[in-house]
Amino acid sequence: MSDNKDVGLPEDGFELPRLALPEVKLRIEVDDSGLKVFDPLRKKFVALTPEEYVRQHFVDWLNKTKGYPQSLIVNELAIKVNGRRRRCDTVAFSPEGEPLLVVEYKAPSVNVSQTVFDQIVRYNMALRARYLAVSNGMCHYCCRIDYHQSTYNFIPEIPDYTQLRSIHSEN
Repeated sequence: MSDNKDVGLPEDGFELPRLALPEVKLRIEVDDSGLKVFDPLRKKFVALTPEEYVRQHFVDWLNKTKGYPQSLIVNELAIKVNGRRRRCDTVAFSPEGEPLLVVEYKAPSVNVSQTVFDQIVRYNMALRARYLAVSNGMCHYCCRIDYHQSTYNFIPEIPDYTQLRSIHSEN
């Protein structure tokens, strides 16, 4: 038996923190396995973990505030890294299908560290996106990769989609 409801935050003692992202009206389902949230990109209910909670807020923010077309964002993209199957949390693509931004999420209680960036850099070896972002919902970091100079630099904010597209088309 499941109970579907639209809520801002789960009820019944399941506390999730306010994030440094706009609030999202989440579609929550409760069944025998626990709380699930509807992911509009995957078009299905998935376990509502703290990391998934951050993902749903971040993707909504990318779409509604930063102008990333929902049709060009993929959650849980399967890739191969050094012959092993992995999954990127979120990847935003150009209309031509080129990866532009790879995002890694952590739970709000997890500090964003060098280890997290090492993980997303390994995933990006298969994708070669120009931008990488990491968020725990409280702090968001973004870096731009310069493949010609073999360098990267952190930038103050995640570019909106039109900025990302214009920078991408210049290179």
